[in-house]
Amino acid sequence: MSDSIKILPVSAPRDVMEYDVLIVGAGPSGLSCAIRLKQLAQEKNQEISVCVIDKGSEVGAHLMSGAVLEPRALNELFPNWKEMDAPLKVPVTEDRFMFLTSTRAWRLPTPPPMNNHGNYIISLGYFAKWLATQAESLGVEIYPGFAAAELLSDETGKITGVATGDVGIGKNGEPTERFTRGVELKAKQTVFAEGCRGSLTKMLFERFKLRDGVDPQTYALGIKEIWEIDPGKHKTGLTLHTIGWPMDQMTYGGSWLYHWENNLVSIGFVVALDYQNPYLSPFEEFQRFKQHPLIRNLLEGGKRISYGARALSEGGFQSIPRLTFPGGLLVGDAAGFLNVPKIKGNHTAMKSGMVAAEALFDHLTKNNTTPEATDYRSRLEASWLWDELYKVRNVRPSFRAGLIGGMIYSAIDTVLLRGKAPWTFANHADHLQTHMAKDCVKIDYPKPDGIISFDRLSSVFLSNTNHEEDQPPHLKLRDPAVAIDINLTLYDFPEGRYCPAGVYEIMRDAAGKNPKLVINAQNCVHCKSCDIKDPTQNIDWCVPEGGGGPNYQGM
Repeated sequence: MSDSIKILPVSAPRDVMEYDVLIVGAGPSGLSCAIRLKQLAQEKNQEISVCVIDKGSEVGAHLMSGAVLEPRALNELFPNWKEMDAPLKVPVTEDRFMFLTSTRAWRLPTPPPMNNHGNYIISLGYFAKWLATQAESLGVEIYPGFAAAELLSDETGKITGVATGDVGIGKNGEPTERFTRGVELKAKQTVFAEGCRGSLTKMLFERFKLRDGVDPQTYALGIKEIWEIDPGKHKTGLTLHTIGWPMDQMTYGGSWLYHWENNLVSIGFVVALDYQNPYLSPFEEFQRFKQHPLIRNLLEGGKRISYGARALSEGGFQSIPRLTFPGGLLVGDAAGFLNVPKIKGNHTAMKSGMVAAEALFDHLTKNNTTPEATDYRSRLEASWLWDELYKVRNVRPSFRAGLIGGMIYSAIDTVLLRGKAPWTFANHADHLQTHMAKDCVKIDYPKPDGIISFDRLSSVFLSNTNHEEDQPPHLKLRDPAVAIDINLTLYDFPEGRYCPAGVYEIMRDAAGKNPKLVINAQNCVHCKSCDIKDPTQNIDWCVPEGGGGPNYQGM
């Protein structure tokens, strides 16, 4: 190392940036919050400084969704969005809903929540870039590549902002010649818009007991590919959803297939993470699904161009946590505002951000001396978002009775009861549903053909995932022994199946003994499934260096 290179000590002071409002996460909820704050400031002739940070290398790099956008919130945020050249170019022209067996496909009536008349097939990444442009034009500062790694608080416990992680810490924990100290971003109020299972949001749940008195959040893993298909098979504006095969009757899951523009098709599969059999692999189920005659016929002759995976919050109304705490609040999928029967959460995420902005604006400009914008929740309860989630609260948990039972109940609840049943079904923690390997049957998945189905590593390559290799692993084991003594011994290594990116491996010595868990953190696509599904909750997902992870284009 050159004598001219001086490495700062890790204890060196950090630069400080101060704002009225700091927003962690440049997704639809965070950006909508920033935009609405600035709109209100202009309307009321007030000055409010707003900053948005995101761990991705650019806005949209870590965003993935189906996606069909219901423009209800967008209509409120920008009534003239069509004249503003928003990237909503493909209106839905037809909905199809299919029940699959291993060889057949049966068309069913489309459930009312899945009627997409008036909605648009979009790329969430492109949409977020457009929102970011609008936010910056209003004076919002946006900093991608800033990974929020630490909560900042004052002597009273009030959250005063976040600190980004240091860059250039080697695997050995010592600073390297790349070392740069993190930055402290301080604010009067901090909005956490990290999306599903955010690392700081998880800390907030524990610190402020935000989940006390509500049901556990429940999750699903969505795996997506984008294909360019034969123009003769492409039907712009068509949306197709399937249930049934390859899922068993007791595992909640299904697919989407959206015909986007330029002969592109978004295809994906969702598996609820409360599945019981530790031998189930959501990634392999998706690859197997694509071999169904209905799907294979569409994809043959096409080319897979993108891949990604992301967990999503499915708990709905009964799993909504306390939303505010001293110094901040939660918006979007960090709070769990996904409408599962609609298979949509972007419009509700946007609305939550907008309502949060209105609550924060009044809190900051009316010289409120309390540290918490408590009327955020009451404003949400008075909005269409709350009513929408309440009406569908029983649909997802009803499927614990099995596919047929869930479909029957959902039809009754949606059509006859109209979501006004005098009962509310409870949710459960996903990791507690996993059965031991000795009580389950192994699943024999077919090998990928490299044409329609693929392996994990070639898939991760298409996600443009990259992490600086010389950094501490961002996937941390609370007790390394548990990975072998419990996960491998009792559950036969479920990490190797629920991870869609090949992050976890079991290595043995030459004699096939002394198993050891190896974590290939550089493959991680930040889906958070390991943090959610690990049966002993032994894995903590933390942010890596800013800019690391997938670099999704058009997902």
